Amino acid sequence: MEDVKILSQALSYIMEFHGKTVVIKYGGNAMKDEETKEKVIRDIALLKYVGMFPVVVHGGGPAINDMLGKLNKKSEFKMGNRVTDRETIEIVEMVLGGKVNKEIVSLLNKNGTRAVGITGKDSNMIMAEKKYIDIGGEKVDIGYVGQVKKIDTSIIENFFKAGIIPVIAPLGTDKDGNTYNINADYVAGEIASALKATKLILMTDIDGLYRELEDKSSFIKEIDILEVIQLIQDKTICGGMIPKVESCVSALKNGVGKVHILNGEKEHSLLMELFTKDGIGTMIING
Repeated sequence: MEDVKILSQALSYIMEFHGKTVVIKYGGNAMKDEETKEKVIRDIALLKYVGMFPVVVHGGGPAINDMLGKLNKKSEFKMGNRVTDRETIEIVEMVLGGKVNKEIVSLLNKNGTRAVGITGKDSNMIMAEKKYIDIGGEKVDIGYVGQVKKIDTSIIENFFKAGIIPVIAPLGTDKDGNTYNINADYVAGEIASALKATKLILMTDIDGLYRELEDKSSFIKEIDILEVIQLIQDKTICGGMIPKVESCVSALKNGVGKVHILNGEKEHSLLMELFTKDGIGTMIING
């Protein structure tokens, strides 16, 4: 009976989101465990079957680290950014645009949908510029690490018309043809903004946001972007969560309907967040 109630509750949400665009940033441990990966992909396929237009933007840090290790190349990070020389960007492109991207495409196709894998370099979809970081007031060059300058959504829209799910690796190019690795959270946020998506969903390794980091009872189900900015300023939100949350805030300011942060390791967390009243993660709104 409980399952029937959940299905009945889901119907109103399915009707609401039919024909709407949802951008899903897929990464973290949900990509490493094969059983979890299979379930997440099946849930994304279901979104397509109920009439939504899912776009998948994926990371792949652990897979990059594994490959660098096999090639006896040391990983170096500064301010949370991977230092990326010319040899490293070639490895990153091979792993993200090849191995990881095609694994996701293969799983989606296996589950009855049509998916095509691309990188932001294809059709100049993501035009990038070199990113520098500030360390103690000094501008530091970290190699082929970029930030989004411009998004061309035409290739994505053509996929929608053809009934295809685009699976996007977060690589961009500049006017000189250089390749840049870009943080997948920022890419997902920029693509969601450019598409004016109804939903941006960031699948992470944690349940969502908390008002007190060590207090699980302070979990936030819904929050306005003004309060989110305050949580960043008082350092409640810190470390690897900062780029995720900054991409959320930027997306909302640029016309995305709502943003959700949820734990991709939890079974069917994507469906629970979209199609149930209480959800399972944190929803951020532009109040």
